[in-house]
Amino acid sequence: MDTGDPRAYGPHGPYGFPAQDPRGPLPHTSLPRGSLPHSSHPDEQPAGTLLDSLRVAVVMLDTHGRVLLWSPLAEEVLGWSGEHIVGRRVGGLFTPGQAEQIMATLLRQGRWDGVLSLRHRDGHTVQVDTLAGLLVDGEGRPFVLASLVERSRMRPLEQDLAALDAFFASSPIGLAVFDRELRYVRINQALADMNGLPVADHIGHTVGEVLEPRLAAVVARLQREVLVTGRPVVDMVVVTPDGRSHRSVSYHRLVDRSGEVLGISVTIQDVTERVLAAKKDERVRRRLALLDDVGARIAGELDAQRVAQALAEALVPAFCDHSDVILRAEAAGDEGLAAAHWGTPMRRYGVGVAGASPAAVRMPEHGEPVGIAAGSVLGRVILTGEPAMIGTPPEIRAAYADDAWAGLARDLGISSMLVLPLRAHGHVLGPLVLSRGAGREPFDSEDLVLASELADRTGAALDNARLYAREREGALTLQRSLLPRGVAQPPGVSVAFRYVPAGRGAEVGGDWFDVVPLAGGRIALVVGDVAGHGPAAAATMGRLRTAVRTLAGLDLPPDELLRRVDALGDDLAPGQDEGWLATAVYAVYDPATRRCAVSRAGHLPPVLVEEDVDSGRCTARLLDLPTGVPLGVGGVAFETTELDLPDGAVLVLYTDGLVEARGQDIDAGIERVRTTLCHRLDSLEGACDELLAGLDPHREPDDVALLVARLGALPGGPPVAG
Repeated sequence: MDTGDPRAYGPHGPYGFPAQDPRGPLPHTSLPRGSLPHSSHPDEQPAGTLLDSLRVAVVMLDTHGRVLLWSPLAEEVLGWSGEHIVGRRVGGLFTPGQAEQIMATLLRQGRWDGVLSLRHRDGHTVQVDTLAGLLVDGEGRPFVLASLVERSRMRPLEQDLAALDAFFASSPIGLAVFDRELRYVRINQALADMNGLPVADHIGHTVGEVLEPRLAAVVARLQREVLVTGRPVVDMVVVTPDGRSHRSVSYHRLVDRSGEVLGISVTIQDVTERVLAAKKDERVRRRLALLDDVGARIAGELDAQRVAQALAEALVPAFCDHSDVILRAEAAGDEGLAAAHWGTPMRRYGVGVAGASPAAVRMPEHGEPVGIAAGSVLGRVILTGEPAMIGTPPEIRAAYADDAWAGLARDLGISSMLVLPLRAHGHVLGPLVLSRGAGREPFDSEDLVLASELADRTGAALDNARLYAREREGALTLQRSLLPRGVAQPPGVSVAFRYVPAGRGAEVGGDWFDVVPLAGGRIALVVGDVAGHGPAAAATMGRLRTAVRTLAGLDLPPDELLRRVDALGDDLAPGQDEGWLATAVYAVYDPATRRCAVSRAGHLPPVLVEEDVDSGRCTARLLDLPTGVPLGVGGVAFETTELDLPDGAVLVLYTDGLVEARGQDIDAGIERVRTTLCHRLDSLEGACDELLAGLDPHREPDDVALLVARLGALPGGPPVAG
């Protein structure tokens, strides 16, 4: 053949044999380009398999080095076409002496493998991995069959296999490969250790033959689903049969390049620490959420009994199954605290129960007295101020003094209990008792820490509520002492009044009213509101009321009276750096003339109710008066408006607590008052009750002062309805 190199073949060929076989040339047996022999089994060598990627070239030689068969892939790898090389020797493709050595090895050992550097027809060198074997045909003639793969294609595969082997050998993650019958084909030592069996005891077996039956049933079903559907399972956490370990399992279906399903692979990782850490984080999150929830429920409460009940409800079922908040009587009221001693009355002010079982229905109710034995766990907590955690049935049954509790604790299935002291200023207000049933994990040291924090916060909230109650009672006492206990009822005038303190806390303030008899049978009606709340506002209100009563005796017009009150300035609120403000409306009525003079100092306008004698219908309207500015601003004049009133007209003076509501415009409240007063006013007392009954329960916490006066003529004139 023409190799392009005259040295390629000498007269005796590369091995020293004659260039021509005496039996004559062999027929041309190269296969058409792109054609490969097919296996009788369709699964052995389908199109698109690994062999296609490796592109294995096949060459057949006789023992003299003459080419008998040259595959199309050999043509692609080395550039020599079959018609040029079949029947000729290939020594020119090798380095000098290499072909002889290889043939000698084949004749001696029957096989040879290694890497060859063969010359391409274009002159460059091609590195090929070669496997050659000495075979015998049907007539007993020996021949050499060699497979060649370009090194550039073989190296990535070798690297992949090496990496896979190293990964299987050194990975701490459990790895395994299963065939289509879901038998172990390969498994690494890490997974074998997890399963507690040697590697050899896995190969050829299914998980049903290796794993614990219950776990094996779950895994086998999962494997079959992945094998059939091809949907992978990623990071599914399963628990080992002993419940001590958690494992992350991932399954993938294995498919070759032609799409044939080969089996499945699995990676298994012990994630016990991760799961426990996640559970711990979740537990911490729930605890913080519980602290926030309890804080939000009790922070705004200024009533000790509501604080106790809010705590009991917040803890069930988030933290426990049953909760008791037991307080000394003085801790739930406004009395001072003293050291706990036996004989101190104890009552249950907070009760929380999970579920609605018959036993839960028998739980003691709110406000019931509680008997506590001196030697019991509750007794020790009250005396020492130290928390306790108990989990033994005898201690749980003996927690309270009454025998009924023992049966109730048994019926409720209480198996674990925490008893925490509720402290304030070094004194124990009472115990917080938390219980869990048998269906929950018993309390542990972390639960004790959390419960102690809750008890400390609750103790502070209870003490705040107690102090607020004392301050509120003091402010109420002060304000009631400064308000009139009764009002004058001069001839021709009927008066009804109401005072309602703020709904909660120490927020009683400066709302006030007064009725002042004047010379000549006249009468002064006044309603005012001092800005602010608490004892300071109440004291300012008392001074303001005294000033108005004193100046009213001077028979001053309403605007002049308000001016003089305003001029008193700091004398009405001594020691208040920020000054003071108050609104007021002052009216003087003369029954002899049925004339009324009114002046406002930034206050809401009075409502005048008039009745049509002929039709019996009532109308209620706001008096159109100059607004004025609040008292305490200073330097602004006030105006007086005079009105002629029909006999029997009703004048209604009020403070903003009657008409204000959260989220509602004040005009809506005024309209409600006006609509209520449009009915026939047969009774002034009834009118006051009806106005107060219409108060919005969600109104702003503010006082209400209300003064209703029916203005008639002096005796001897037309009759006046009472």
